[in-house]
Amino acid sequence: MNAVPEAVRVLVEFEPKHSFFVGIDSDGCAFDAMEIKHKECFIPNTIKAWDLQAVSSLTRETCEFVNLYSTTRGVNRWVGLARIFDLLRTRPEVAERGATVPDGGAIRAFITSGHPLSNAGLAAYIAEHPDDPELMRARAWTLGVDASITDMVHGVPPFPHVRESLQRLHGQVDLMVVSATPLEALVREWGEHGLSQYMDVIAGQEMGTKAQHLQYAAKGKYADDHILLIGDAPGDRDAAHGKGVLYYPINPGHEAASWRRFHDEALGRFLDGTYAGAYEAALIAEFEQYLPETPAWQQ
Repeated sequence: MNAVPEAVRVLVEFEPKHSFFVGIDSDGCAFDAMEIKHKECFIPNTIKAWDLQAVSSLTRETCEFVNLYSTTRGVNRWVGLARIFDLLRTRPEVAERGATVPDGGAIRAFITSGHPLSNAGLAAYIAEHPDDPELMRARAWTLGVDASITDMVHGVPPFPHVRESLQRLHGQVDLMVVSATPLEALVREWGEHGLSQYMDVIAGQEMGTKAQHLQYAAKGKYADDHILLIGDAPGDRDAAHGKGVLYYPINPGHEAASWRRFHDEALGRFLDGTYAGAYEAALIAEFEQYLPETPAWQQ
């Protein structure tokens, strides 16, 4: 029998207290933190660490498309960074300014290495590939992003109707934070606003992907139609449906309305068994209209 990785033991050993389970993403879903984290923390560090000052405006536009306003919204930071580099290399304005975009080969190798796509995973990968200059810059970049988030992101509230929804769920549903954000930031942010009291478990990037969070903590412990993931990105939808469980979308730019609808309507449908099927499909179809696949500059 394979040993359980220590980082995920709390998920594997989680015991249901109720017959329903709801996982909730954090940034951009429960908290209005996506915009400030990417625009004030990720993007400045990307320009600085990768020497993209000559194309800073193009880099900003590309980063915002990849991480906020497209089908890759909410993607893991390393996958997003590789995508940003790939898009920048195709932009003629970048070549016109004589800017050099990093190759990203070492980052793509890390992504496919099997190591967790976290700071700890990067450290382990660097130990196997010491002195790679791109990996050294990658480490400076990710640590710089985290330092900026720690310094900058405070007092960012949950979206309206999040607290009320958690209060309704608490006591009749098992609740877990399901996020790709580092655990330290999650504990700080959910605790800062008094929401951690409603959650049974907080799962961050150190515990694997969101699909793995669902697999370890919920799959097989509840009926599939008693498991719901609430998220704001296509990757959340894919994580839920990849495990055969339900998904409730928080529409980017319409978060308060989405949470109100969850509180007033979708929550009851989930509990009474009328959520799956046409109702869920209509919500997801609406959600997908907000996130294009192709950037405006390629159209």
